Amino acid sequence: MRQQPAWDDVAIGVGVMLLAVIVGWQTTVIPDNAIYAKVGPKVIPWLSTALLAAMGIALTVMGLRGGWEHEDTGETDYRSLGMLALGLILNIVLIDLAGFIIASTVLFALTARAFGSRQIPRDAAIGFVLALVAYLGFDRGLGYKIGSGLIEGLF
Repeated sequence: MRQQPAWDDVAIGVGVMLLAVIVGWQTTVIPDNAIYAKVGPKVIPWLSTALLAAMGIALTVMGLRGGWEHEDTGETDYRSLGMLALGLILNIVLIDLAGFIIASTVLFALTARAFGSRQIPRDAAIGFVLALVAYLGFDRGLGYKIGSGLIEGLF
């Protein structure tokens, strides 16, 4: 016996596919001036496009088959949304003032808190390590400057 489609879940899948289309379209306008390397600036955006499209298709199919199992409490957790918004706002403000690493560390810790973590020092340490690795990878590995700040000046 076939279940009824879960149209809300189908809409999310279609939305993710539309996001893939937008990311793919914007990827086509990235200038390809990487004459020094075989891997250009479009590789990761195209990979993201493909993964978004695959996820959108999977979500849509699951929605048409009755939806996926998810918790529906009927309530919006405004505190968590506030934590996410605060993290994004602080990231925008801090990236120029304090640098990429500090801004990303704050964003990571607040995002973890929004998802229920109570281990702020641990989350900040994990965020710091990830931001440092990302900074060094872009700055030293790819030669792409993603911002400088208090900690970046040490490297």
